[in-house]
Amino acid sequence: MKKVALVLMVAGISSRFGGRIKQFAKVTEKETLIEYSLKQALKSPFSKIIFVVGNKTEAPFKEMFGSNYQGIPVYYALQKYGPERDKPWGTTDALVSAKPFLDCPFIVCNGDDIYGENTFAILLNHLQSSQESASIGYKLEDAIPENGAVTRGIFQVNGEYVSKITEKLGIEKSNFSLSGTSPSDTCSQNIWAFHSQILETLSKILEKFKREHQGDRKAEALLPTDISNIIETENLKLKIYPTPDKWTGITNPEDEETVRNKLSSN
Repeated sequence: MKKVALVLMVAGISSRFGGRIKQFAKVTEKETLIEYSLKQALKSPFSKIIFVVGNKTEAPFKEMFGSNYQGIPVYYALQKYGPERDKPWGTTDALVSAKPFLDCPFIVCNGDDIYGENTFAILLNHLQSSQESASIGYKLEDAIPENGAVTRGIFQVNGEYVSKITEKLGIEKSNFSLSGTSPSDTCSQNIWAFHSQILETLSKILEKFKREHQGDRKAEALLPTDISNIIETENLKLKIYPTPDKWTGITNPEDEETVRNKLSSN
């Protein structure tokens, strides 16, 4: 069996949460959001856990998880950015920050989303049998919060494969047409299965992006956009899988109560 790493992006602290680390929000009586997410993911046999942390999240995550979690080695990749920036350089930068630890196939995802244990099993099984990349497609109306506007990558699918990913801004459940989306669209929730070779290509894309946006305090290199670029220019094969699991996540502070209610009713 191939070794497969789990990469969790947890570097950012949202201003919406007043400086709190939302991954540490209690979503059950005993578990934080990140612990609940890991409980599901680790039903699959990952060989290592890599947290992509930031300056403000590195110490708290190291204190919580140390160097070993449930018998699995834990590593920390620091996503750096200087005083000329208001935020990290985005999800592509987060993944490239973990490059020194990624010598095997891996699954990368957000650390503030609950994806479901079947979702991780689907992608891990894919990496065991295929050299292609893969992702999970969620129905858009099932992958946005009840209130508030969000951004999602919308998949264009041709058969079993993704042909393009388009970032759509300002998606609201109360009015999909405002964002040019449909409730039935297939969207990304930033969970991907990759082989380590893709990191070289992403590193080059990121270097170019940083040169072009030098001096911009907020520009972000987004993984869905960059993966779409590789699909279109380098013929990357990205297989799309459905999942029986329901996505749950915390985007806004009021979502905490919604998530707790959902989990308590399961």
